[in-house]
Amino acid sequence: MHPIVYGIPNCDTVKKARTWLTDQGIQATFHDFKKQGVPAESLDLWLAAVGWETLLNRKGTTWRKLDPALQARVTDTASAKAVMLAHASTIKRPVITWPSGRITVGFAPEAWPA
Repeated sequence: MHPIVYGIPNCDTVKKARTWLTDQGIQATFHDFKKQGVPAESLDLWLAAVGWETLLNRKGTTWRKLDPALQARVTDTASAKAVMLAHASTIKRPVITWPSGRITVGFAPEAWPA
């Protein structure tokens, strides 16, 4: 079993993560949010593992372009999930599910399993 990298192919952070994994000899499967969508059942697992505050990217362009009233309504897991399903680019990238079941968010090779 291989890690699954979720994200958008033109995202610089996703590119760095995929390159790092390849350089380490780690074969990973890539799930493209743009082409394949956000798997709702996986999103539930990610939210349970890392919390909506970690998973929701409030620094990105997509978040900043959202209506301020919509942004203000994101106050819990359910409201964050609804926004992430409707706007995949609001998910911090990459999300990686590791064969062990561990879930990591962002480019942080020092925290990734060996």
